[in-house]
Amino acid sequence: MKKLGQLLMKGLAALLPVGLTLYIVIWLGSATEALMRSMVTLILPERHYWPGLGLIVGFSVLVMVGLLVNAYLVRWFLDSWERFLERIPLVKTVYGAIRDLVKFLPAGGKRRDLQRVVLATFGEVRLIGFVTREEVPEITAALAGIQRDTAPADDTLVAVYFPMSYQIGGYTLYLPRDKLTTLDIAVEEAMRMVLTGGVSGVTPPQAEA
Repeated sequence: MKKLGQLLMKGLAALLPVGLTLYIVIWLGSATEALMRSMVTLILPERHYWPGLGLIVGFSVLVMVGLLVNAYLVRWFLDSWERFLERIPLVKTVYGAIRDLVKFLPAGGKRRDLQRVVLATFGEVRLIGFVTREEVPEITAALAGIQRDTAPADDTLVAVYFPMSYQIGGYTLYLPRDKLTTLDIAVEEAMRMVLTGGVSGVTPPQAEA
């Protein structure tokens, strides 16, 4: 009986990730189709609607938004909308978590917002972070004026983002470059490890023969 239970647990561990992934993908597709159908039928007669048209329209809308997002007016509108959401207590928490999560997704041919994985040291504590900006001259210059006599020889600051486990938030610290150690880990793998609280490991790089 004990061996049977172990086999069942192994089978569950093997099938559950695949099953949940398929379920989520199908659910997202169905939800998108239902949402876009209600919007499309406001313009297009119901008799001309066919299954899958909502997904095509939704995909087309995303492409158009991607093309327009760099326009000054659209960028201003999105920034204003973001500032508005951040004033609402509960909404800003949910919005901030989702925004932090999508930061490591690729954005066309541009560099990722999270550029490299680093290890920051705070006493005996080690934290995995993600560099978002290699230089922050505005902050470095301000500190140079305030701490003119106590500034270290290498006071170049780097913006490092530290997500919290299970994506309940995150924070950004501006740390001296010489206090960071670059890790030879892919951004996606490191992010997965951090978000799962260390449950998901990172595949170590293969040593050269």
